[in-house]
Amino acid sequence: MSEKEVILTRGGLQKLEEELEFLKSIKRKEVAERIKQAIEFGDISE
Repeated sequence: MSEKEVILTRGGLQKLEEELEFLKSIKRKEVAERIKQAIEFGDISE
């Protein structure tokens, strides 16, 4: 991963932190459930 400096406003940082929290909590659970269903149907090709 490259070490490129990124300048953010406080609002921009807060928005990114909220998005990260959403992805780690809600979206992760949705993806895990879809994988579980695919495994139950025997379809894990992707």
